[in-house]
Amino acid sequence: MSTVNQKTVDATTARVTEHRLDPVTEPRVVRWVLTAIALIFLALFLVVPLVAVFAQAFAKGVDYYFDSLKDPDAWSAIKLTLIVAAIAVPLNVVFGLTASWSIAKFEFRGKAFLTTLIDLPFSVSPVVSGLIYVLMFGAQGWFGPWLIDHNVQIIFAVPGIVLATVFVTFPFVARELIPLMQAQGNDEEEAAHVLGASGWQIFRRVTLPNVRWGLLYGVILCNARAMGEFGAVSVVSGHIRGQTDTMPLHVEILYNEYNFSAAFAVASLLALLALVTLGLKLLAERRMSQSIEAVQARPAELPVASLQN
Repeated sequence: MSTVNQKTVDATTARVTEHRLDPVTEPRVVRWVLTAIALIFLALFLVVPLVAVFAQAFAKGVDYYFDSLKDPDAWSAIKLTLIVAAIAVPLNVVFGLTASWSIAKFEFRGKAFLTTLIDLPFSVSPVVSGLIYVLMFGAQGWFGPWLIDHNVQIIFAVPGIVLATVFVTFPFVARELIPLMQAQGNDEEEAAHVLGASGWQIFRRVTLPNVRWGLLYGVILCNARAMGEFGAVSVVSGHIRGQTDTMPLHVEILYNEYNFSAAFAVASLLALLALVTLGLKLLAERRMSQSIEAVQARPAELPVASLQN
């Protein structure tokens, strides 16, 4: 009797499974319409402007394109952009690693406040961020008279541009690492501590390898924002041509002078940066997702041999 009942249950289950509805219940026409709308929006607001940038950049020929990039003012803007990014990104990496390790691995008073402060640049306009530094370090600012007496210039100089860039970009690394470290937990670090590893060994041989793809992802976003920042840098730079103009500011100057081909030539470099950033971002996202899935799927494993070296 039990065998007959079991066969009946199996047959019923098979019929239910066979007639189970497709999770995608929308009609095919609806799916096609939604897909077409998404593709049209991508074409209008992403592909067409990107093509227009390169079309305008090469409108007067390849020679004029490279001559525009070799112009002394343009070359100065490119070099300044690279210098600012080379200073701001490592500083943000140090801050991001320190803040994320503290927030994700330890409990302390003021932890929620620190997490909130990290998000501050996301809620403040970049122009306001630049204005804050002008009010602090400008000639009429809080520290302006002291800086003038000691012949130190921050506003309308490279230090001010670096400070403004660091402010608007410092959340990117921390915001990528904090959830990743929290998802991984503290099991491996605690095991390393039990084995006698020092804090530096734990960080260098356990924590850092586990978050390397998240770190790369944050660095990519931070670098892209540092090179493309306009609002905060525009306030503190003073727009001194050939000295304090970064690439976005130089594009604005050329465009206002109706030198459209040269403006788009410099803008094309920023567009190429965006494309490279997108490719690296996709790679880092995939690696980071694989890293999180691997950590969640396996028990904590500790490279004991490496810790004992």
